[in-house]
Amino acid sequence: MRDIPVNLGGYKLTVVEPPVPKTREENGALVPIVDKDGVRQFVVGLFAKLRVGPSEKAPKGEEIKVTLATDPGEGFGEDVKVKLVDARLNPYQIDNGGGRFTSGVAFKAMGLKAVHVRGDKS
Repeated sequence: MRDIPVNLGGYKLTVVEPPVPKTREENGALVPIVDKDGVRQFVVGLFAKLRVGPSEKAPKGEEIKVTLATDPGEGFGEDVKVKLVDARLNPYQIDNGGGRFTSGVAFKAMGLKAVHVRGDKS
């Protein structure tokens, strides 16, 4: 299965690493990563923390990396609260050799949208 739609509305997402073009190293040089249509990809680091009720304690959050299919533009610096536009995930498994595997999920989204938080004076 690929591009499984995911609803992260139950999480507070905060930028911890602002969006940058996604690259890979090729022959000692950084090469931009593009999709099948030649559109440049971006990556953003987010801290995801579960939203809870007023008397509940939130469990520990987690940092995730999200590949963005479009340039998110300006205004997504550190500590900005965001929503993912058309969020999806893809499971993966990498054979490390010797019968060892690394598995996980990769997050993707079409873009980012800033969220205004009530009571936030910034």
